Amino acid sequence: MDTPLPDWPDYGLTDDQRPALRTALAAGKPAVLATIAALGDGGPRPVGTQMVFAEGLVSGFLSGGCVEGDVAGHARACLADGAPRRLVYGEGSPWPDIRLLCGARIEILIERIEPNDTAAADLFRLMDARRPAVWVSDGERRICAEAAEVWPGALVRRHDPVWRLAVIGGDPTALAIAKLGALSGFDTTLVRPRGPASPPPLPGVAYNRDDPATALAASGLDAWTAVAVCSHDLEIDHAALLAALPSAAPYVGLLGARKRLAERLALLRRDGVTEAAIAKLRAPIGLDLGGKAPWEVAVATIGEVIRIRSDLHTRTDDTRPLALME
Repeated sequence: MDTPLPDWPDYGLTDDQRPALRTALAAGKPAVLATIAALGDGGPRPVGTQMVFAEGLVSGFLSGGCVEGDVAGHARACLADGAPRRLVYGEGSPWPDIRLLCGARIEILIERIEPNDTAAADLFRLMDARRPAVWVSDGERRICAEAAEVWPGALVRRHDPVWRLAVIGGDPTALAIAKLGALSGFDTTLVRPRGPASPPPLPGVAYNRDDPATALAASGLDAWTAVAVCSHDLEIDHAALLAALPSAAPYVGLLGARKRLAERLALLRRDGVTEAAIAKLRAPIGLDLGGKAPWEVAVATIGEVIRIRSDLHTRTDDTRPLALME
């Protein structure tokens, strides 16, 4: 059943498969969506992890290489006949020759999605509106809504809006944070007030030259936004913090010396920022990894944002195994 995949699995570098599914369906042809429905004894990828297969397209990964080739074969068959499949690898699998080195048991639902599928259209609509979406499917029937009906045997998979990252600054550290953020899948904007007319040479990074309040308002400061303040200009930093801290953004980090932090906090209090909002501030910015070079600070910052995002996802996760719906 194996279908050869590229030698280098760069197709697995993107975790969110909504854009890949949209690209596949926009071509006017069906796609196959493969979703981890349940796990036993751990596994390298969590329940809800997805792959997309379509003509000339493969995106995502499910196991780190153990099952992807076989899943691709089943996806090809699903594209041909339209019948959904529930695959089991590991204990109880009908394919004992496919070994999972982690010792896990993986159950995968694969389903064909047509270009005119209403659930997929609702998924993309909610994604564009930056609203959470709950995908419910048993392979034959599927719906997608902010609050969706669930029925026995259905997989429930929650999709949050794509996280935004706004980086305030223009020095090498700000550039490194913005670049790593974009590579990590964040919708990233670099804000450099009165900066050069030409944008930074960073693929996938938007650029805004407005003052921090205007730029952050344009970017949006919702519950899926992180703000990294690192301009090395006290006035710009302060203006950015005044805009970001009272907002719904769950992460606000500030680059700067610890010895100056009390002074900065005093200015925020003077200007009416509440203690609850100030408590959200991560300063100095990033996980304490001990490094101060641009890329070291970038790794520490993006790592801290990912940790906050993961904590929030754990508290709001609506992804449940198939067994819990039966």
